[in-house]
Amino acid sequence: MEQTFKYKLDFYYQQTLIYLATLVVYVGIKGSFIEEQFTFFYKDPLVIIIALFFVVSLVVLLLNRLRNRKLVINDSAIIFMSRRRQHEIRIDSIEWMYVGRERLVQTAGRFQLVVIKVKGRRRLFRIRVGRYERDRELSAAIERIGELVPKVRRRRFGMQRRRP
Repeated sequence: MEQTFKYKLDFYYQQTLIYLATLVVYVGIKGSFIEEQFTFFYKDPLVIIIALFFVVSLVVLLLNRLRNRKLVINDSAIIFMSRRRQHEIRIDSIEWMYVGRERLVQTAGRFQLVVIKVKGRRRLFRIRVGRYERDRELSAAIERIGELVPKVRRRRFGMQRRRP
C-alpha cells in the first residue's frame, strides 16, 4: 500500500500574507491623498524593509511550491520526492530507527521526529512529521515500518559515558 504525504506550505502562505498586510496598512497610514492621487513615501526606510521582507517571503514560497516535495511510504521503501529528484530508502537497508521527540523543539506531540540510520551511510535521515500533511496517518505508517526494523533509544543527559 502506497501513501503519499505532501510537504506543508501553510507557514509560507501565512508569512507572505502577513508581510503583505503589514505593507498595505503601513502604506495606507503613511500615504496621503494629494490632488486625488494616492502617493506614499517610497523613500521611507520602513516601507523598503517591509517590502523587502514581503518579496523574500514570496520568493521562498514560490521556490518551495516549485520544489513540490513529497514523502511516499510503501511496503518496501520510504521515498523522498521533489520535482527534480527522488531518494529511496529500502526498508531492508535500515540499520535502526528512532521515533520520538526532538530535544530542541518544544512543540506538542509525541511522534514529532523520526531519525533513520541507513547501513553504509554516515548521515542520518530526519523526518519531521509535523511538516507534512496528514501527520497522524504519517505517524501510523512510520510506526508500522518501525515494527519491522530495530529501534534505538536516545540516551538521557545524565546517562552518557565518557570515552577514554
